[in-house]
Amino acid sequence: MPFTHIDSIDALKPICRKLRIEIIKMIGASGSGHPGGSLSEVELLTALYFAVLRHDPKNHAWADRDRFILSKGHGCPALYAVMAETGYIAHDVLGTLRKLGSPLQGHPDKRFFPALEANTGSLGQGISLGIGCALAAKLDKKDFHTFVMIGDGEIQEGQNWEAAMFASYHKVDNLTVIVDYNKLQLDGFLKDILDIKPLKEKFEAFGWNTVEIDGHDLAQVVPALKNARANTSGKPTCIIANTIKGKGVSFMENSPEWHGVAPKPDQVAAAVAELEAQEVK
Repeated sequence: MPFTHIDSIDALKPICRKLRIEIIKMIGASGSGHPGGSLSEVELLTALYFAVLRHDPKNHAWADRDRFILSKGHGCPALYAVMAETGYIAHDVLGTLRKLGSPLQGHPDKRFFPALEANTGSLGQGISLGIGCALAAKLDKKDFHTFVMIGDGEIQEGQNWEAAMFASYHKVDNLTVIVDYNKLQLDGFLKDILDIKPLKEKFEAFGWNTVEIDGHDLAQVVPALKNARANTSGKPTCIIANTIKGKGVSFMENSPEWHGVAPKPDQVAAAVAELEAQEVK
């Protein structure tokens, strides 16, 4: 049976907080990982897996499932947490992140975790992978949709724009790209390294249906994803989700330091205490 969606926005909010706590704990236990970009994508992944994506945790190879590709593979702790919460893996496996032999490698790897759609983490390739899945659906006359999440830093790579041009030219309207637009990358702020503005206008110029939202407001995220999945306009969709790197943990928010540094035990405790104390609104 496909996963039963949750229709209530209010019911999704505590899931987001729980996932953030899991992310902090698993990266802390690992001693390595990428907390900032994992925390920024939580609402997007929660909405996808709990309210939009057609999928079946008990049958991950279901031919008619929607596909999701995490191009920004370093953000996989959030993906692992949401997949545990939806039943693909046991919660206790989360503590094995980045450990030798674990199914939860530091970047998504299908050899270890077959429920994943693709090996990712070599940045800039996700849209191309998504186009392949989306075109296969059209060739096979299947109605599944393909979603790809990319990081804003990886948009600096040219392959993304070649893929963007290809997707619109071939009318790949069963493809949605979600940009986790947190304005930070490994070395600092995008504006100081290689700014990608104006992003919405760029995707529109490449022939995409483009929507800009607050990536932490589920009341905007869920409808945007649902509308994208229902798209039959002949254009692929790009959802530019404005987010905050390190969202939910005050000392991590908007700080380049937390791109790829694991919190120490005292920082894990402080972050978890802060998240647990937050009122779900």
